[in-house]
Amino acid sequence: MPVEVIVEEPRWQAEGLEALAGRAASAALVHLGLDPDLWEISLLACDDSRIMALNGDFRGRRAATNVLSWPAEDLAPEEPGARPHPPEAGIEPALGDIAIAYETCAREAQEAGRPLADHATHLVVHAVLHLLGYDHIRDPDATLMETTEIAILGKLGVPDPYSSDIGETAPPT
Repeated sequence: MPVEVIVEEPRWQAEGLEALAGRAASAALVHLGLDPDLWEISLLACDDSRIMALNGDFRGRRAATNVLSWPAEDLAPEEPGARPHPPEAGIEPALGDIAIAYETCAREAQEAGRPLADHATHLVVHAVLHLLGYDHIRDPDATLMETTEIAILGKLGVPDPYSSDIGETAPPT
């Protein structure tokens, strides 16, 4: 499993986040043609207080958010809407770090009328894509990222999170 989970918020254990994150990250990597056994991701399962501090320290935003990611290397493409550069297998297997906040995720899932496991799976896939150079700031990049997320989630049996059929959801950051 390519994900090392550090659990600070015990409510994540009841949700089975470790197994969920492993499945989600592996599915994202396989979808992009990467062998999950060659890569490592660290995931901090925390609460809103902790993610608020991280968001403030690293993004200058003193507010809780659902998920944050810190890529080990910049793989982003220059051209809007282009696929990111693939990571090079070699000496350094780390793709980066992710933090996910329980309260914000649980609230968003409830507001969207979705199971927390589905929402958390989406957020892990979303964060892994960020580690791999995907982004949603420019419209063409957002389109590529969302269609990639939808395809990966479909393989995991998770409904399209951007569909209006399942309610409104706050976009991941």
